[in-house]
Amino acid sequence: MLLGITHDMYALDHASIATPIGTVQVAALGDAIASITIETGQPVSRGTSDAVRRAAIQIEQWFVGERDEFDLPLVPLDSDRGTALRHGIMMIGYGDIMSYGALAQKIGSGPRAVGQACARNPLPIIVPCHRVVNASGALGAYSGGGGSVTKQWLLAHEQRHRSQPSDRLL
Repeated sequence: MLLGITHDMYALDHASIATPIGTVQVAALGDAIASITIETGQPVSRGTSDAVRRAAIQIEQWFVGERDEFDLPLVPLDSDRGTALRHGIMMIGYGDIMSYGALAQKIGSGPRAVGQACARNPLPIIVPCHRVVNASGALGAYSGGGGSVTKQWLLAHEQRHRSQPSDRLL
């Protein structure tokens, strides 16, 4: 079972994309994106479903600086609280950062819950948990790829390609 959906409900499809931070693997269940993983040494492959192919194109566009938001259907979360946390993370603008505590205050949650949502985020990059940092501005942990090195790369990438300050949440 993945995110409350059994594998026999839909066929799982994958695509793997070569990026500067490693191979980004996209998985979809039916018409929705279920997970993103950042790994090394994985072969590049194109998926067969429209959802995976669309996600692969949008992620490639993000990595070359042609996209700062994603327009993809995501597998729904099992709880309203998880959905609210995901939505809050997604509202942090491209190139912006926010502390765990500040985000928690904005969405009426606790910093620990925000941290857990980031640590368990099955959709890094698309749900940009790399934009959430410690109150001091220190990066904190990152569960994808090379950890904090990957998080730093993602933040620097957004700064390089940022066209104008965002007004979302901040």
